[in-house]
Amino acid sequence: MRRSLRITFASFSAALGLIAGAAIAQEPPPAPDRPLPDAAQEARAQDLFDGIRCVVCQHEAISDSPAGIAADMRQLVREQVAAGRTDQQIEQDLVRRYGDFVLFQPPVRAATWLLWFGPIALMGAVAAALLLMVRRRRVEAAPLSPDEEARLAVIVAEAGVRPDPDAKPSDH
Repeated sequence: MRRSLRITFASFSAALGLIAGAAIAQEPPPAPDRPLPDAAQEARAQDLFDGIRCVVCQHEAISDSPAGIAADMRQLVREQVAAGRTDQQIEQDLVRRYGDFVLFQPPVRAATWLLWFGPIALMGAVAAALLLMVRRRRVEAAPLSPDEEARLAVIVAEAGVRPDPDAKPSDH
């Protein structure tokens, strides 16, 4: 009885430790955003947020992402807007830090051709493969010669197979 209590207590302690460890390992919530005091600058920053991809979520703009790094990126953009940098300079700085992937519309250049033209090339390859499959004709068997029909009739008769009454003469 005592042994089963010790095992139960040990199991309970281990489970509690795992749960507590997972809770401790979570990322702390980001500090709340502090908008810029100038409404025009804040509006400009908000416009920039919509074109910048969260590097953690990858499918969300930093304006919509709850990730801590998205909050850091929003703060960085706000600081650069307040410092008077242009939109292009801010985007170039983010690309320098995180790569072209950080922009929802990366620039067209040799390094991003696959991003821009890869889906089109893939669809073209699939269309070409389908076209080849459709155009491929089935090879129809040539009709049997009279000698071949006679040999087939002998084989069928020897096998004791009853001929199909609906069959054509070459099917007998």
